[in-house]
Amino acid sequence: MPIFSPSPNSFSQLSALPPDWPGNFWLHWVVFVVIIIAFVLTTVVVFIWLERRLIGRFQVRPGPNRAGPFGLLQPIADVIKILTKEDIIPAKADKLVFWLAPVVAFVPVLMIFTVIPFQSGALLADLNIGILYIVAVSSVAAVGVFMAGWSSHNKYSLIGAMRDVAQLVSYEIPLVLSIVGVVLIAGSLSLTEIVEAQSVPFILLQPLGFFIFFVAALAEINRAPFDLVEADSELVAGYNIEYSGTKFATLFLMEYAEAVAISAIVTTLFLGGWKGPLLPPFLWFLIKVFAVFFLIVWIRSTLPRLRIDQVMAFAWKFLLPLALINLLITSLQVVFWPEASPLPIVFLNLAIMAILVVLWSKFFKLGGGRIEV
Repeated sequence: MPIFSPSPNSFSQLSALPPDWPGNFWLHWVVFVVIIIAFVLTTVVVFIWLERRLIGRFQVRPGPNRAGPFGLLQPIADVIKILTKEDIIPAKADKLVFWLAPVVAFVPVLMIFTVIPFQSGALLADLNIGILYIVAVSSVAAVGVFMAGWSSHNKYSLIGAMRDVAQLVSYEIPLVLSIVGVVLIAGSLSLTEIVEAQSVPFILLQPLGFFIFFVAALAEINRAPFDLVEADSELVAGYNIEYSGTKFATLFLMEYAEAVAISAIVTTLFLGGWKGPLLPPFLWFLIKVFAVFFLIVWIRSTLPRLRIDQVMAFAWKFLLPLALINLLITSLQVVFWPEASPLPIVFLNLAIMAILVVLWSKFFKLGGGRIEV
């Protein structure tokens, strides 16, 4: 079977929903808007609890274990606490921009889920340029973060916001280039068609692309070891230091919603989306999303934070060249080896990834100077 041609999954086909489910256009939009909001908010609460429990295990210390069984009610207690705090606006802040910033930061993240397919047909809008839509919309969140830092009239907030913009611009390039490899293999920009094209998960056909995308995505959402936006030792709490109450809760929600979005995008692009044996498609999608988040938490619990010069050098000197080489190799395979069986392609690309990463690690330096702690 040609590796670069779609191979429909029988279980997914049987479970596919009609485009206007559950009845007509407007009802479809209302139902899926409710589903998306409920999914994001519920998953964020579970992610917060899961991350604190996992970090406790990784670092050999207790996680939340007082509020409810296994600390399950701790996120609810945190939400109640933060929403009842006084909402303070600095006297010299630009009040309108200060108020709008959390909304501008959070809404684009929520809009990403418009084109994420939970299973075949189960999405708000199946755009034929879905992946371009995600890249475009996700970039707007950085505008909200910069608005928050600039409007706070606080130099530490402004530095944190400027770091976010710098990281976003730097890591957006290798991230988008890694996506192009997936698009070349699938032959489509639609996320639904990308999932359906994965007779073999693209993580096996694009291991280097997955590595580049995942690392760049961690930097884009300011996750360790790239969380320089909120480096407590030097910036107190970064761009959101002047926020409290509901506004701080919105920014905090935005950060975890970004983790949910990245987990869902990785699942869709590289892990076969909803595809899997025996279990319902939507359940497979959830399992893969939580598996990706587990990896994010594992990295956060293990690796120390990089310096800002190391973060920027890693994007331009390491990820960008590898992304260009991966794009070249993928293009050559698609053009000259379109009918190849999966097994040779998998082993070849894994070998190429290992050789490139090892060679680049030998000659690439993050930067000298004193190590700051």
